[in-house]
This record gives sequence, C-alpha cells and structure tokens, in this order.
Amino acid sequence: MTAPLLLVWICAAFALELAVGIAVVLVRRHRRLALAAIPAAAPLAAGTAPAWSGWREFRVVRREFEDAAQTQCSFYLVPVDGVALSAFKPGQYLTFALDVAGSTGTAAPRPITRCYSLSDRPHPLHHRITVKRVGPPPLAQSLPPGVASNHLHDRVHEGDVLRVRAPAGRFVIEPDDTATPVLIAGGIGITPLLAMLNGWLAERPDRPIHLYYGLRHSREHAFRSWLEQQAAAHPHFHLSVACSRPEPGDEPGRDFQHLGHIDIDWLRRTLPAGRHRFYLCGPPALLGSVLPALRDWGVAPEDICHEAFGPASGEAPPAPSPDAPAARTPAFDVRFARSGRTLAWDGHDASLLAFAERHAVAVDSGCRAGSCGSCETRLIDGQVDYAEPPDHDIAPGHCLLCVGTPRPGLVIDA
Repeated sequence: MTAPLLLVWICAAFALELAVGIAVVLVRRHRRLALAAIPAAAPLAAGTAPAWSGWREFRVVRREFEDAAQTQCSFYLVPVDGVALSAFKPGQYLTFALDVAGSTGTAAPRPITRCYSLSDRPHPLHHRITVKRVGPPPLAQSLPPGVASNHLHDRVHEGDVLRVRAPAGRFVIEPDDTATPVLIAGGIGITPLLAMLNGWLAERPDRPIHLYYGLRHSREHAFRSWLEQQAAAHPHFHLSVACSRPEPGDEPGRDFQHLGHIDIDWLRRTLPAGRHRFYLCGPPALLGSVLPALRDWGVAPEDICHEAFGPASGEAPPAPSPDAPAARTPAFDVRFARSGRTLAWDGHDASLLAFAERHAVAVDSGCRAGSCGSCETRLIDGQVDYAEPPDHDIAPGHCLLCVGTPRPGLVIDA
C-alpha cells in the first residue's frame, strides 16, 4: 500500500472510530438525561399526554438502594413504547402484574398483582417506585416473607420488562391548597409522601411544609442525603425524624430529633399555630395511634388524609380459631355462582376476599386494601358494605372483595 493510500485509510479509520465514540457518548448522555433526578426536571403541565388504559410495558433502566441497610430499592421505569408519560398527582400509585416463581423454585410462576406508590414527582421520561424488602412478621418468623417485594429485589433487574397500569389513587396533595401540609410517614410509608414533598418544593417553594418521619434506626432512613439537602436549601421545609430503636451509633440531634414513635405531644410541641392538613402513610400501629389523637386534638376530618399499607404474602388466611367470639349477626348464605358454592357467612372474616380464600374459592387479588381493583367482581344479586369508601372506582354492578362484607342474599360472579 502506498503512503498516500495508507494515510487515507488511517484517516478513514480514525473518523469511523470517532463517529462511533460520539454515538456512544450521545447514547449514554441520552440515558443520563432520561434518568435525571426530578428536582432538575421542569414541572409537567397536566395533560401532557393521556393516561393509558389496561396494561403497558415498562423497562427497568435503573435500580438503586435508598437506605444504608439496603432494604429499600428504587426502580426507574421507562415505557417500552417510547411515548411520553402524562402528569400524575403526587401520592398516586402504580399497579403491577408480576409473575412470581413458585416457593419451591421449580413450580410454574404464578401471577400476582401489587400496588406501589410513585416516589417522585412527574417526569416525562420515567416513573419511579421504591420497594422495601418485606421479611416474615417479627413475631411469626415461620410465616412467608413478602412475595412481591422479595421478587422485585431478587429477580427483577435492569433491562427486565414489567406490566403496569396507569397511576391511580385519591391519596394526593393539591399544590393550591391553602392549608399547611404536614406529612407523617412510618417506614416505607415515606414513598407517596416523598412524591408530595418533591412536587410541593418544585411548585410552592415559598410555602411551608412539614415532614415527620418515623423509623426504627438511622440505617433505615431512606433518601436521607436528598431530604437533608432539601431541608438545607428550602427554609420553609421542616424535616423531623423519630427513631424508636436507635442503634448504638445513632446520635440525637444528628440522626433523629425525637426518641420513640411519632405521637401527638411531639406534633403539638413542634407545629406552629394555624390550619394544617395532615397526610399520614404507614403501618397500622402509626395510624391507630395518631389518627384518633388528631381527632381528639380537634383537627377537622377533612384535614386528615391517610393511606395504610401492610405486607401481603398472597397466602390464604388461616381459619378462625374455635375460641373466637361468636358473630354479632346470625349467619347467612353467600353464593359464589361461577364456582357453584354456597357458603355460610358468620362474620368471622374481615372481608369477602378472606372468606373466599378460607373456603378455597379462587379469586384474583392484589393490594388487599381497595386500591388496585384486581378483586373487582360482578354483582349478580344483593349488596356489599364497605367500612370506608374504597380508593378504586368500582364499576357499576360490581364490588371489591378485599374490603367488602356481604349483606344477606349476596350472589357474586366468582
């Protein structure tokens, strides 16, 4: 090869390598932009893109632990179809259809449905959820751990595709609310409140907002660096952390401001005068203690919003103990038409879902809290009662089994 031709070949090869390098850099840059932190993203206008119907595929493009104990993992989800995401209201959740492997590891995967709160404010390119690994109950180690959370932590990796329903839920914060928001989180209950906080700081940085965050110890403090940075950057954001069981290295004033659980006395001592709207999310113990205390304090019902959560293993509940107190109302029949079963409702079960599972009637279920609609079932005859209005919008002529109890004469298509 002559020297001129060799020189031309070298230049061409260099140009090709340079072009490939530039392309790689652009691809990596595009990926970084797609995963940009929410605080750096411009606010979305409502209606940027319509919410989708049915199931939509999302690819996991990033996983990230948010606490020192590495029990709380965030999943960044990008739509496979590439269509921009619409705005949602901070506090809403996504519903997931998961194919979970059998307990033996060899059994065929079984489908389950679960709901997880969005833990960031709206972004046009991705959604984020944060999931805590749920182990067996502390006082019942023989029971199974959380099926869905362990599946997500152990088996769902970057590049995997998940089936997702559009954001839903009424546990939301409105940026034009005139009351001062007070967010009260217990453990992983921080997730919807984090989206609320993020949206509020982006849209109303001149308005006060309070976050009370209850933990066992500082290693469970999710998003600690981000929260402390926001508290330092926003004088109207007040962050207060309670630790009920601090570890030896945890220091008052640095790692927490309150020893013990979140309680009404602490709130009354630290909240300024004025009207507040309370948003609570956490385990039943938190809600069971703080909700009645707020009412006794004189907080109006319309100024108290709450969402409970709890691990759902997907296992059928145990049969009631023979020593359980007798039902307060006489037993009556409930008809499961498709299964051809007529069973006596005696009031021992908390819901129609628990009643059906105890009698081995196969029904779909998901959140077990009236949110996802997986257990929505057609009413053939009769009525179903709810202690509180479900979060899911029930279709006419249907009912939710997970939070409903029957009236006499009920016949359902299950």
